[in-house]
Amino acid sequence: MELSQLAGRKIVVTGAGGFIGVPLCRALHGYGAEVHGISRRDQVERRDHIRWWRADLADTSGIRNLVTRIKPDIIFHLASYVTGSRDLRMVWPTFEGNLLSTVNLLTIASEIGCQRVILAGSLEEPESAGGETIPCSPYAAAKGASSSYARMFHALYQTPVVIARLFMVYGPGQQDRTKLIPYVTLSLLAKQPPKLGSGQRQVDWVHVDDVVDGLIAAVKTPNIEGRTLDFGSGTLVSIRTIVQQLSECIDPNIDLLWGAIPDRPMEQMRIANISKTYDITGWKPKISLEIGLEQTVDWYKKQRGVLFSCD
Repeated sequence: MELSQLAGRKIVVTGAGGFIGVPLCRALHGYGAEVHGISRRDQVERRDHIRWWRADLADTSGIRNLVTRIKPDIIFHLASYVTGSRDLRMVWPTFEGNLLSTVNLLTIASEIGCQRVILAGSLEEPESAGGETIPCSPYAAAKGASSSYARMFHALYQTPVVIARLFMVYGPGQQDRTKLIPYVTLSLLAKQPPKLGSGQRQVDWVHVDDVVDGLIAAVKTPNIEGRTLDFGSGTLVSIRTIVQQLSECIDPNIDLLWGAIPDRPMEQMRIANISKTYDITGWKPKISLEIGLEQTVDWYKKQRGVLFSCD
């Protein structure tokens, strides 16, 4: 499918009001697609290029009625209950928000004959270790199971699903203050020392604009149904390095409280196989970490008084 062929296509984006969903919908509209955004919440900010629908993806009958009514050609499933918490209380909401919602959409897409489903996977999905697959969190378990269901749907029912495994996405527009870069940036801008763990974890960071380009590449590339594609940088950079770069960019005189909070157990360290993704789709990341962090800090400086308040 060429990008020109997106013009006039009905495309559903779940999580359309989120960090990745907003720029993806904007890009799809730019290609002439008819974009339908599904969100659990009312969208306060009006975006004329999206037709908004409020729905709970875990509500099987409700979401079936809605998606059958829209009858999309393409579905991007980005909606997710995102948390790295190991807390027992996270088991049910991550099951509902990540696994049940995915199974619902895959079933409906199979029923209506959708042409392509792009499922957002995660670097947190467990890998086999000594013959055993052990998720590191309720979120990781739900995302890993979602990808397994996607492969099963493709194998048994020929559902045209592609798994886009996203690594640590960052960049302008991320409003979740529980995430590292928003938290550290807003703390430093407020002249408050951020409380941090050891900072030793090595992470593959990827800019949100590169991810959007990757998701579109996953749609336009033919004959890749059933495949899993990594979208990351192909490089590991420690949390400590990221925080120090943010500190230098904002105010190096503010203390960084390393070791103030414990590291989470069983943290994943995985690097994206971007050479495989490039061979299949022609996609590769373009935005360097240095430039991406500068863009991100500039965005928070402009938006802090409007969108955020620091404690």
